[in-house]
Amino acid sequence: MNGDRGFSDVLQDLLGNLQKLVRSEVRLAKAEMREEATLALSAGVWMGLGVVIGLGAGMLLLWSIVFAVALVVPMWAAALLTGAVTAAIAGALILTGRQRLAHVRLGPDRAIDSIKEDVEWLRQSTR
Repeated sequence: MNGDRGFSDVLQDLLGNLQKLVRSEVRLAKAEMREEATLALSAGVWMGLGVVIGLGAGMLLLWSIVFAVALVVPMWAAALLTGAVTAAIAGALILTGRQRLAHVRLGPDRAIDSIKEDVEWLRQSTR
C-alpha cells in the first residue's frame, strides 16, 4: 500500500473534517445571533425611551386639559406646550427605535446559507 490509504482512514478523515465543519458553523451561528441580539437591544432601548417619554407626555397633556377646564388661566397653556414638545420628542425616539429595529434579522442567515453550501459541497464530493 505505497501511499494508498485504507477506506477506514479516509472515512475517519472525512468524519473529522465534518466534525470541524459543524463546529465552525455553530460558532458562526452563535456570533451572528449575538450580533443581532445587540442590534435588537439597542432598538428596544430607543423604543423604550420613547414609550416612557410618551407616557409622560400623555400625563402632561391630561393635566393641561384639567388646568384649562378648572382654572381657565394662562398656566394651562404652558402645560399644553410642554406636553406637545414632550410628545414630539417621544415620537422622534420611537421612530428612531423603529428604524433601528427594521435592520435586525431574526435568524442566523449567513450561517444557514453557509450550511446549505456545505451540504451541497458534501453531496457533490460524494458522487
